[in-house]
Amino acid sequence: MGVSDYVMNLAEGRGQVVPMTVFVAVLCLCLVIGHLLQENRWVNESITAIFVGCLAGTIILLISKGKSSHILRFDEELFFIYLLPPIIFNAGFQVKKKQFFHNFFTIMLFGVVGVFISSSIISAGCWWLFPEYGFTGLTTKDYLGLGTIFSSTDTVCTLQVLHQDDTPLLYSLVFGEGVVNDATSVVLFNAIQKLDVEKFHGWQALHIVVDFLYLFSTSTALGVAAGLITAYILKGLYFGRHCTVREIALIGLMAYLSYILAELFELSGILTVFFCGIFMSHYAWHNTTESSKITTRHVFATLSFIAETFIFLYVGMDALDIEKWKVSKLSVWRSLIIYSTVMLLVLVGRAAFVFPLSAFSNYVHRNARNSSTITFKHQVIIWWAGLMRGAVSIALAFKQFTHSGVTWDPVNAAMVGTTLIVVLFSTIVFGFLTKPLVSYLLPPSSNISDINREPSISKDVKLPLLSFEESAATNVSRAKDSLSMLIERPVFTIHHYWRRFDDAYMRPIFGGPRSNESQ
Repeated sequence: MGVSDYVMNLAEGRGQVVPMTVFVAVLCLCLVIGHLLQENRWVNESITAIFVGCLAGTIILLISKGKSSHILRFDEELFFIYLLPPIIFNAGFQVKKKQFFHNFFTIMLFGVVGVFISSSIISAGCWWLFPEYGFTGLTTKDYLGLGTIFSSTDTVCTLQVLHQDDTPLLYSLVFGEGVVNDATSVVLFNAIQKLDVEKFHGWQALHIVVDFLYLFSTSTALGVAAGLITAYILKGLYFGRHCTVREIALIGLMAYLSYILAELFELSGILTVFFCGIFMSHYAWHNTTESSKITTRHVFATLSFIAETFIFLYVGMDALDIEKWKVSKLSVWRSLIIYSTVMLLVLVGRAAFVFPLSAFSNYVHRNARNSSTITFKHQVIIWWAGLMRGAVSIALAFKQFTHSGVTWDPVNAAMVGTTLIVVLFSTIVFGFLTKPLVSYLLPPSSNISDINREPSISKDVKLPLLSFEESAATNVSRAKDSLSMLIERPVFTIHHYWRRFDDAYMRPIFGGPRSNESQ
């Protein structure tokens, strides 16, 4: 019996134990190599995981005599239920809330409006160009799905280069847009899946927008409610006086419960768990003991890191899946044309909203004193940061074109292969060039000026509520001042009023220091 036969028989006899053992061992190897390449100018964690995955896939392919390149079968449900929640929750839990909400208007422009613009361009481009190349067989729903699949960004490479303290504005925009973009893509994708394309008309387009707004608002509300309930329980019962483990367990389980409930009610679990993470770090985290505060930060960050590495490692292995490429009957030349077309549409679709929406954001903030403008160099980095595609694109593609990770339809197999190639190409090529590009556009000496402070408000502004202790003239004057400030500086005025409301009502109930003491 040869080595390959022995390994295959052993794997079959031990069920999933051997495959998982090998995969975890490869995952450990990936972490070690990533650590050794930490100071490398070109390579980051994502690229390292992909290369290690390709190497492991090649070895497995040789051992199995060309039968398979991976030892685990990708399941999109596994991704959405187990791998994605810790990634998104940690993003909300670790976010610098002051910067995030300070730039909330711009982040929502990029993350929501930008996805609609990019999806429209990619869908229309694929619908127009694919038949010109002789590639047919996709339905209207497939074309709409492609728009959302390739509009989901992966900003990990860029965030590993940017420093939150040196470039707070840029880091906040890239990070915030990346999370909101993923959530918007998934919500829009789910809305499209419910669409009846046979009766598609103008009202159906409006129905997509209404359905999207409903999913967005209800998912956010569920996440906020879960975060506030957790904070109230921790503050009222003081779990830490007996066992700090219960505090950590409650935060983790409540966050996961919010995600599962959102999926159960067909809402967006990504949005729910993201805003749950934000409100838990804003209130619940302050109600825990000091040891729990340190532990939660590291535990959630570790789980997120492992999940991200796991996904990119699998992508590297799956790129060498021979069966998938055999099912796709596209010629090499036609495949290259399809890949190039999609990549070009991704470039154009992102540029179509980054630069115009940046100009619009600068116009809205033109009267805000001490506020950093999104310069052209910043816009180029924001555009570049969103060119890389990652785990969400892979998961949506598998959900659209496969059943439990398997497809025997040549057209669907071609689309899965296209997604894999775009993810690999964008992550490796654009990821390699991210550090040199950021270093060239933003040398260390120029980062000093990138400060995004909240404008000082000279007036003693109170909440825009009527006071029975003051005269009607005073109330009218205060209302005029508040309205004038809202028109001149809407974003900062809303943020200012929220902080006052938070200090006066929310923190006394749900916990946490005053705004001038928190981040």
